[in-house]
Amino acid sequence: MSGAESSELDLDRLNIEDYLPRESIQEPRGKLILRDLLDISPALTEAAGAIVDDSFTRCFKSIPPEPWNWNIYLFPLWCFGVVIRYLILFPARVIVLTIGWIIFLSLYIPVHTLLKGQDELRKKLERGLVELICSFFVASWTGVIKYHGPKPSMRPNQVFVANHTSMIDFIILEQMTAFAVIMQKHPGWVGLLQSTILESVGCIWFNRSEAKDREIVARKLREHVHGNNNPLLIFPEGTCVNNHYSVMFKKGAFELGCTVCPIAIKYNKIFVDAFWNSRKQSFTMHLLQLMTSWAVVCDVWYMEPQNLKSGETPIQFAERVRDMISARAGLKKVPWDGYLKYSRPSPKLTESKHQSFAESIFRRLKEK
Repeated sequence: MSGAESSELDLDRLNIEDYLPRESIQEPRGKLILRDLLDISPALTEAAGAIVDDSFTRCFKSIPPEPWNWNIYLFPLWCFGVVIRYLILFPARVIVLTIGWIIFLSLYIPVHTLLKGQDELRKKLERGLVELICSFFVASWTGVIKYHGPKPSMRPNQVFVANHTSMIDFIILEQMTAFAVIMQKHPGWVGLLQSTILESVGCIWFNRSEAKDREIVARKLREHVHGNNNPLLIFPEGTCVNNHYSVMFKKGAFELGCTVCPIAIKYNKIFVDAFWNSRKQSFTMHLLQLMTSWAVVCDVWYMEPQNLKSGETPIQFAERVRDMISARAGLKKVPWDGYLKYSRPSPKLTESKHQSFAESIFRRLKEK
């Protein structure tokens, strides 16, 4: 190898000594290059790969839009838009939502208390009122929602499944049809609505941290599906995803022995990102974000009902329905369980990685 070639090679393969204090280097036996450092352990390579392309955390991150108010000509326009949104649209939307709650409560309370003995009539009126208040919520965001396909109807032995971006998915679907939904129990005013108003349409609540809740929920699901109740809506991803990706569907909705009706929801981020990151933002702040935007633009597709095929397992059935929803909504499929967002690596896994890393370092040092 020529001197020039050797010099070029040294430039490409930086010596680790160049990054260390001179006194810390004692009689090196040879050049220690960056490649040697990466060879110390496959764990470093895995970590580097995870940093470069972490398709799991990408599913739960809000992707900010490209800024457009970057010059002196557009910035005054943006400031004018902020004044319109916060000082005109937002107060008007608060008034609309307040009027909606006044109308809803003035009708719901008498219906719920005075029609106790007439269950069929009471449930029918309560369904209509729940649809009404959801319509007021959508109006408070200036929701531009386009529905595609036939409106869902009340039929036994069917369940509706949809991809999940935010709790407003439920509100958008509920304004068209009074679904009974299975949902995580929330604290605060949302929890109060869950235990009172939404209880009247047959919603089923669970707590992710309670193992016993799984058995109770599974039993309630079967009872609801096979009875003459409101259509059941399930978000099989089990958590909110940022509307760019689709994580694994839980198989519970697909082993009930009933027809599965897929629903695809796609938000247009032209005015606001509808993704709700519950770890960083309360639902109240999420609603305020929507109410101070120009509009929430969304498409909803009611897709063809699906049944379990001969020889198909519930997991395969869930994956087939996920394929349909992802293709229709333009979502990228990833092989992750959404519940991992709420989990931490087990101590045994962490300890085994530490042990493997330490053994690799000692082995490499002995070679040197």
